[in-house]
Amino acid sequence: MITRTPPVTAVDDLPWLIAAEFDEQPGLRLTFPQVRRTWGLTDDECRKVLDYLVTAGQLVRQNDRYGR
Repeated sequence: MITRTPPVTAVDDLPWLIAAEFDEQPGLRLTFPQVRRTWGLTDDECRKVLDYLVTAGQLVRQNDRYGR
């Protein structure tokens, strides 16, 4: 029997994977809950990643939506 396991992503890579999605879709604007659900994050993980990306200048937050 073959069992499949989900791909594993290093936590350190997560911000860059999320930023890459926004790069691929320049008009993408997501709310906090949408980001959390899309990447399967806890509230704390999502907050840390989004705060990091905003501080790093990779994303901006406008009207409770995150985008490029």
